[in-house]
Amino acid sequence: MRIWFLVLISIAACTAAEQQEPWTPDVAGRLEDPKIREASGLARSQRQPGLLWIINDNGAKEIVHAIDHAGKRLGETDLKKSRNMDWEDLASFELDDKPYLMIADIGDNDARHRQRTLYFVEEPRPEKKGKAKIDWQVDYEYPDGPRDAEAAAVDSANQRALILSKRDIPPLLYEVPLQTDSDQKVTATWLGAINSLPRPSRQDIEYAPKTKDWHWQPVGMDISQDNLAAVILTYRAIYYYERQPGQDWFDALNTRPVRISLGGFKNAEAIAFGDDQRTVFVTGENKHSRLLHIDLLGVTEP
Repeated sequence: MRIWFLVLISIAACTAAEQQEPWTPDVAGRLEDPKIREASGLARSQRQPGLLWIINDNGAKEIVHAIDHAGKRLGETDLKKSRNMDWEDLASFELDDKPYLMIADIGDNDARHRQRTLYFVEEPRPEKKGKAKIDWQVDYEYPDGPRDAEAAAVDSANQRALILSKRDIPPLLYEVPLQTDSDQKVTATWLGAINSLPRPSRQDIEYAPKTKDWHWQPVGMDISQDNLAAVILTYRAIYYYERQPGQDWFDALNTRPVRISLGGFKNAEAIAFGDDQRTVFVTGENKHSRLLHIDLLGVTEP
């Protein structure tokens, strides 16, 4: 049963910002590894079912951590030839039948860095303390000046990364090629504004510096293995989208999504599909943060 069946029945008269859901995410476990202090990106494994990769935010070591679906530590890999200036998202994909991870060094709180970097590494195997060397990187700049971003995903069918800005209202979507013909910096392509996410009120914007509540800002994104579903994470909710065959992701992300509230979960930062497009995991930037599990198929059933 497709998720839109529920939408048409239960929230046909509501906007994305007004939808009220009768469900809440389940707690799958907690992040066991004390080294994961400020989780900022999450990705499913392309090699091993039941495995997730996770990264820390800026200032941490250049390490990807492996966990299971309950948050238990499975290992870590030190990524040589990379630099964690402000790692903010993580994605997995296959290219030429090989599994890869993309580490998105795209954070820029003050919008002062002209260049941002996407690192690519063949997905390692979980080891107690493994090492791997970055296979390649893509340095890019935005066509309209520096941007802060925390949400990135891989559109493998079109061999591109999609980057969603954080502080623009509405957020802006850009694309960056997964590979380039040279080591030269590339210019991201501006795709347009994503108007399907709820916008803050004037009061929200005015009081956010005092309350530390920027609930409308996107902080994570992922695309499913079959390239037909996507999720965007804000500080308050998950927004689920379906793409029709032949439809571009920019158009799909501007359709009305299904909204899943995070309830009282705070400091959400990372989201990823699980082993299929019906399962999503979310975690936050606190030490030993909860790992949330959402069964999207279960959400749509009566």
